[in-house]
Amino acid sequence: MHSNRKQEDSRQINSDNGDVTVDDVDKSDRNKADIDNRDRVDDNDDMIINEDDSLAIDSDLDIDSLAISEAHTVLTADAGQRIDKLAAALWPEQSRAQIQHWLKSENLQVNGEAVKAKYRVKEGDSIELDAVLEQHSSDKPENIDLDVIYEDESVVVINKPVGMVVHPGAGNWSGTLVNALLYHYPNQAHLPRAGLVHRIDKDTSGLLVIGKTKAAQLQLQAQLKDKSVYRHYRCVVAGNAASLTRQRLINAPIARHRVQRTKMTVHNSGKEAITHLVEITPLSEMYSLVDVNLETGRTHQIRVHLSHIGHPIVGDNVYGNRQQLRAGISEQKRQAVLAFPRQALHAYRLGFVHPQTNETIELTAPMPDDILALIALLSDQEE
Repeated sequence: MHSNRKQEDSRQINSDNGDVTVDDVDKSDRNKADIDNRDRVDDNDDMIINEDDSLAIDSDLDIDSLAISEAHTVLTADAGQRIDKLAAALWPEQSRAQIQHWLKSENLQVNGEAVKAKYRVKEGDSIELDAVLEQHSSDKPENIDLDVIYEDESVVVINKPVGMVVHPGAGNWSGTLVNALLYHYPNQAHLPRAGLVHRIDKDTSGLLVIGKTKAAQLQLQAQLKDKSVYRHYRCVVAGNAASLTRQRLINAPIARHRVQRTKMTVHNSGKEAITHLVEITPLSEMYSLVDVNLETGRTHQIRVHLSHIGHPIVGDNVYGNRQQLRAGISEQKRQAVLAFPRQALHAYRLGFVHPQTNETIELTAPMPDDILALIALLSDQEE
């Protein structure tokens, strides 16, 4: 049974950053080996209605499909509205594209007859939906514990642990967040990538938001694109506070490495990538704790950008290597840096506009124990 830590009281207005979005169409990663190989390195949005029937799930159907059979009677307050607009309100978990598809396929009818999307309903009309939602993927549900920070009927926010890949890909077909979501939330099978909106690397811990309905997933993806999602990371980096302060804004395009295809790199041919170093806390003369905000969301953006300016994240053996070790550090600190098994990066704060209520939600996840221990070891007061 998944753990359930909800933080429904911490809600503020925020609108600073973007992130990587998962495409609405669930594209097969198995045919994109050079892209999916990165998984081996890291994870790589006030009508009055009378409901006659509730959602019906047909247990005799194939497990890859979900039957919906509902009928609603139009009351006076709703008369005169377009059927597509009213249907979107009746089934808010579905996208507008899905509503249009049901009208065209005649799964959605009025008084037992097919109608156009522009049809205006009349008082007493019976709006009837008889449709089947197909499962989007062949990924299998797995009983994996989830640390649920927040959940309601539209969204769920997970604190992803270190070592968990977000979605199945080359070399990681099981044990992923998607497999866990499909077990705890079976209806997620009818959403692209089980409702994923964005992702973080395998060895990065922290917050991820998942849409529990198609409409919520699309709305959250739109927020990521228009940068109304607020997302902050904390990381331990090699470098003193003075040097990092001079480079608070990192604006450098990122592209896939031309030779090492599992890596990303700063290159003029790449996509725009902007990273803000919001708060810099010195741990010693050689290491700092940095609060990072993403204006864009490229693959490995924080890791690539910090390495590019000569201040890699501790534990990042892909982009950090020997640069993590600063000259003159004590043997104790040297061993702590060499022994740290993953990039010291945590997605600790997440804010978004609730896709159904329009309320702004802000959530935080505590720093994991391994990073807290690293901070203590690298701090001057420990010596």
